[in-house]
Amino acid sequence: MYLKHFGLSQTPFSLTPNTGFFFGLSPHVEALQVLQTALQTGEGFIKVTGEVGTGKTLICRKLINELPQGFHCAYLPNPYLTPAELRWAVANELGLKYTSEIDQQQLTGLIQQQLLALSAHGHAIVLVLDEAQALPDESLEALRLFTNLETESRKLLQVVLFGQPELDERLKRQAFRQLRQRITFSYSLRPLTWDETDAYIRYRLAVAGYAGQALFSPKLTRKIAEASRGIPRLINILAHKALMLSFGEGATQVHMSHIKGAIQDTEDASRSSQRWPAYMAFVLIACAAAIGAWLASGVNLQQLWGGSA
Repeated sequence: MYLKHFGLSQTPFSLTPNTGFFFGLSPHVEALQVLQTALQTGEGFIKVTGEVGTGKTLICRKLINELPQGFHCAYLPNPYLTPAELRWAVANELGLKYTSEIDQQQLTGLIQQQLLALSAHGHAIVLVLDEAQALPDESLEALRLFTNLETESRKLLQVVLFGQPELDERLKRQAFRQLRQRITFSYSLRPLTWDETDAYIRYRLAVAGYAGQALFSPKLTRKIAEASRGIPRLINILAHKALMLSFGEGATQVHMSHIKGAIQDTEDASRSSQRWPAYMAFVLIACAAAIGAWLASGVNLQQLWGGSA
């Protein structure tokens, strides 16, 4: 692709959440600080919400990779599970050995025993759920009941929920008031500012091995920030497509035409204004009318454009 053309060692704007590209942006660092502080308290639920593409999964993986010694993590990337499936998944993450013949009550008892055993060996157990907005209502309640398991000094299980804003809306319902009261720490991820978008793009290019003159000028990163609404996933998509267009033309830098082409090719990108196509139509009509008038007057088009008759 364009890696060799731009002197890159790896793709700088991949959509795969890669902690090697983690950049210390203010909202992401703040979210991690909230999570790490909350885990040290050993209490209840912790919640991080943010719009699609704001970096929740990246923060989730960063958290798991950097859990302090003594923490045991159970990770559920796809929580669209019934209460029974949720218990089986938690049991599996805790390393339990069991047979399929046991009933749900016995399984819950085994989970409690395993949590007690891990706690007795100095382990704090953290259950991390990504895409938590997908949890069915009954499973959210089953999750709350898990946190009833405790010793005299701390909970046997802490739960970290990563979800979209729809999770916040669901938790406002009266039926979830008990769970809502157990959320001791929460954080809402915001989009990136223009300055953060500019630094983000430069940082990812540097991590990918780029060492030349800036590929994206501040004017271009401002345009990307505007079109992406500061959402990192969209920033990655637009920057990647702009590099592809630049490479396709053999250019050594990205130009505004490449950014505009990337925006037009990305469904969720914000277009600046709908007046641009209308303006272009007006210009084309005016040009056509002018050319028609010149032709009617006998003007040769080659002479008009500076050519020879």
